[in-house]
Amino acid sequence: MVFADRGETISGGNFHGEYPAKVLDYLAIGIHEVASMSERRIERLCNPTLSELPAFLTPNGGLNNGFMLAHCTAAALVSENKVLCHPASVDSLSTSAATEDHVSMGGFAARKALKVIENVERVLAIELLAACQAIEFLRPLKTTLPLEDVHRLVRTVVGPWDKDRFMSPDIEAATELIIGNKIWLAVQDHIEHYFNQETADHRFTCDSPTSASVLIDHRQVVKRRRVSQDNSFDVERPSPKKEKA
Repeated sequence: MVFADRGETISGGNFHGEYPAKVLDYLAIGIHEVASMSERRIERLCNPTLSELPAFLTPNGGLNNGFMLAHCTAAALVSENKVLCHPASVDSLSTSAATEDHVSMGGFAARKALKVIENVERVLAIELLAACQAIEFLRPLKTTLPLEDVHRLVRTVVGPWDKDRFMSPDIEAATELIIGNKIWLAVQDHIEHYFNQETADHRFTCDSPTSASVLIDHRQVVKRRRVSQDNSFDVERPSPKKEKA
């Protein structure tokens, strides 16, 4: 610390990791929600009342569990994350003979955030496998082009289930697709094409809190409706079409 007013310098670390510790705590909480929602989608896929598909996504129920235990694994990982999402940065213990009287617990916040992310990756992998298995029951129907590409990619490393088998290698293979960015690469061209498309169907393009967009004709440029000072509406209408002779 430099005290310029009295020309004195005192050496000291004076570091405090509470700011990154809190960010890492929030990261764990935020990324956990991805797995929490994913697990609910797995439930909807496995539950025949909700999906109208075979129970637990197995064609031969009764003697086969299908995705029942995989769903239990996802639920267990989500529940584990709930504990890991308790903020580490709210804790502090004095150490070093009261020299370090307030510590950030940032190291533990980082370690448990990494564990939460690992759990989220595996929950997403289970959902990915369940979704691909669900598609098998809907053939010969086709889904969207991006999802067909994802399904085709998954089937290069994991085959469909016709009877129970040890699922851990399949979950790990799907996890590697996610970690290795291969799922994104499979849909990247489709996503970029979607965002690069020019469309006039922008229904909510507001320049200010007192303006709104009105879609008059999807083949024409969107005309804007503005509220005037006397609260009346001034609508710009398209020019009338010329009749053919």
